[in-house]
Amino acid sequence: MATSKYVNRLYYMPRPNRWQTGIGASLPEAYKKFWKEWKIQRPTAVHYVHEEGKYKFDEYRGLPVPIQNVPLPLRYPKEIDEGIWGGEAVVQGLCKKGKYRRPVAKFWVPRLLKSVIYSEVLDKYMKTIVTQRTLDLIHENYGFDHYLLKTPACDLRSLLALKIKKNILIALADKTLYPDDEKKRMEVYEKYKEYLNAYTREEIEWYGLSWSEAGKKYVKMCQNAEVIEPLKVKYRAELIAKLQAEKDKEKVESKQVTESSWLSRVNPFSKSPKP
Repeated sequence: MATSKYVNRLYYMPRPNRWQTGIGASLPEAYKKFWKEWKIQRPTAVHYVHEEGKYKFDEYRGLPVPIQNVPLPLRYPKEIDEGIWGGEAVVQGLCKKGKYRRPVAKFWVPRLLKSVIYSEVLDKYMKTIVTQRTLDLIHENYGFDHYLLKTPACDLRSLLALKIKKNILIALADKTLYPDDEKKRMEVYEKYKEYLNAYTREEIEWYGLSWSEAGKKYVKMCQNAEVIEPLKVKYRAELIAKLQAEKDKEKVESKQVTESSWLSRVNPFSKSPKP
């Protein structure tokens, strides 16, 4: 059995992932970095208490037991991209309604609130859907901009929050904030410029894009960079060059014939043609 197990491993061919085939293999490293931060990096524990260490003492048993930080099964509906939930999601679990009854599936949905948030860098008020945890995090970070710029993409999760964060980074990188007030622009820039150290200009351009948006952006870039010349233009140029070469060749030959006939008439030592 052990031998067959290792033999099967020799013939195992891993399935190619999205980064090895298709357009994913051509996407730049800047977008791959964002994808790792968004989808692969482990988010901060929100729905359970994360415990440090490997073991803890169980007072009920009187024995040390291993610590198991198992994330809860979460669901991210499409509505999450239309608001800022502060890392919360829909919790999937079971609920037992009676002693002799089977547990049934249940989903715990966070309480959603309508609120208005203000971005100091963009100088805009935005009406959106948030949770109470989002408001608490904004107050803890002393402002909406600090909250977005300090929080990684895996904790923001929603495309709305990521796009606002991208617009803030672009405004800081290009210094387009407060175009009519230079003093305010420099004041706000000095306040938030430290966050630019974590990104390059290319990484900011690819930040906050979904998979489909990144693919469309790459295809558009390739189309703009590649100038497709029609074949008729190519063939026309080749034909004109060929005809010009033939014309030049005929001119050279006719000139040689004219010179030879002229020299034969002038040269007294040349043999005159027989009558």
